[in-house]
Amino acid sequence: MQIHSLTSAITLCSLLAFSTTSQAGLGDLLNQGAELLKETTGETTSSTDAASNLSTDTLASGLKDALQVGTQRAVETLASTDGYYGSKDVKIPLPSYLETTRSMLVGAGFGTQVEAFELSMNRAAEDAVTEAAPIFVDAVEAMTIEDARKIYSGGDNAATDYFRDHTYTELKERFRPRIETAMASSGVTAAYQGLMDMAESQVSLLSNFNLDLPDYVTEQALDGLFLRLAEEEALIRTEPVARTTDLLKEVFGN
Repeated sequence: MQIHSLTSAITLCSLLAFSTTSQAGLGDLLNQGAELLKETTGETTSSTDAASNLSTDTLASGLKDALQVGTQRAVETLASTDGYYGSKDVKIPLPSYLETTRSMLVGAGFGTQVEAFELSMNRAAEDAVTEAAPIFVDAVEAMTIEDARKIYSGGDNAATDYFRDHTYTELKERFRPRIETAMASSGVTAAYQGLMDMAESQVSLLSNFNLDLPDYVTEQALDGLFLRLAEEEALIRTEPVARTTDLLKEVFGN
């Protein structure tokens, strides 16, 4: 058992040492980190085991650092002006049943109102997304060694999935009132009702739709947030330049 633990410690030393000579991808380290975490968890009775536990702590700390960097960048990107509105992949569109009437509304002279409504939904999301930062910090701080092991040994989106599982409900609870306030102050709700009235006058079936608009914008905003988070996770896994802290460079290779 001592020989096995010592081997694990030596493996970690080699792993950290390669940071000065290699730009190996995070994927390689994740595979090795998963093995170390499997070997070291639950063995805490000897001095060699203590060294192994230090290895585990180092790996977990590196992962937490990576997640803090990634979540911060995702939030800051979306919170900037046009963070949502200026990016096709996260831009919040008109609700689908209004989208089908866009050309009709534009043709009827309401193009400016349609664009203003769409912009205002995205501005509300850009305002609300800052609520995610402290929630992500708490989720990282609460992460256990077992959580770290699962992320190391999981798929390419394992960290993003972890955040979705552990933060989605709280994020939605925090986003919705912020979005409601932003929409009320910018006239989004009134603009939406005006567009619906216009659309219903042309397509009577639309009167059957009863959309919870704040809920729609909130869910669209969260979808965009997790998409950006997945992109940040991919960067840290594959791009050395994305590793911006000393610990990231030490653990994930400089």
